[in-house]
Amino acid sequence: MNEPKDAIKRVASFEIILTRYLDTEGRPLAALPDGAADPDRVRSMYRSMVRTRAFDKKAVALQRTGQLGTYAACLGQEAVGTAVGMALRADDVYIPAYREYAAQFLRGVSMTEILLYWGGDERGMDYAADSARQDYPLSVPIATHVPHAIGVAYAFRLRKQDRVVLASCGDGATSKGDFYEAVSSAKVWNLPIVFLVTNNQWAISLPRDKQTGAQTLAQKGIAGGIIGQQVDGNDAIATYEILNQAIAAARAGEGPQLVEAITYRLHDHTTADDARRYRSEDEVKAAWARCPIKRLRAYLESQNAWSSADEESLQSEAVAAAESAAQAFTAMEAEPPETIFDHLYAELPTSMHWQREEVAARGPVEGAH
Repeated sequence: MNEPKDAIKRVASFEIILTRYLDTEGRPLAALPDGAADPDRVRSMYRSMVRTRAFDKKAVALQRTGQLGTYAACLGQEAVGTAVGMALRADDVYIPAYREYAAQFLRGVSMTEILLYWGGDERGMDYAADSARQDYPLSVPIATHVPHAIGVAYAFRLRKQDRVVLASCGDGATSKGDFYEAVSSAKVWNLPIVFLVTNNQWAISLPRDKQTGAQTLAQKGIAGGIIGQQVDGNDAIATYEILNQAIAAARAGEGPQLVEAITYRLHDHTTADDARRYRSEDEVKAAWARCPIKRLRAYLESQNAWSSADEESLQSEAVAAAESAAQAFTAMEAEPPETIFDHLYAELPTSMHWQREEVAARGPVEGAH
């Protein structure tokens, strides 16, 4: 039996767009956006990525030699962090997860401070630079930091401030309730927030297709009323352009935005992990072919905007900066053990005073950093 014409009708439809400007060999696929017209900006992107990779390599070496605690490398994801750091305004607020070192460096966090954090020292999140102090510290718990963006953005609205908050998380975080609650609230209140999902394909040892049935992670915003989009997170130019657009839209009152940056985690999940147990060498080899640093260098060279001498100078500078940060970290005298109580409360409860005094009386553990 035929149903009446008005019995069944489509009430909504959506599409998810993926943006990419450079192929894996650095060749333009279309006319590049205005942001790529300035060779100085593109060179700055490349420098940031190379410096971050040099730092990453040094941090892993420190951990492997027992001089640093468990560390989460960002190998292969440098373009995403760089795009964040370059797209946000100085007075915006960044709420990171724990691999976006490039963004933090561009916003004033020092390499030594990141090493202190992974060394278990609270001073690592007490940023010295004024430009970094409005941002949030690293968040290792998965997705719990994303709802913080709601409070920050609502404060912007109450104060009538022309500011945006960007909260970044990984693909696994999008399967947590914290993420969905933040997305829903952001749209209901039409807040100036950009949610950035860095899809590096692996939620620790769980591949993306085993932790969510969604065709894309960008579409997870639809449940909250946000039309998300994808970008090739190994294409620094595209990632910068899309984040720039999303931030501008949020700032203009167009509501929250969601961007899924597709990239790949080339290193283990952390230095406490061995990714060889759950992914193949062929998969990693194929991912190396999409390396964001290789891609952007190839583009710069094709534009006669980068030379062998430039590369040699940058590599030397990047290694020296990472080494200097490591030396400052290892030379820093450890704080007394009782300071672990000093960052728990604004005012330490009386019931904990005796614990602090007991720890202070015992003194530091021999050999502790």
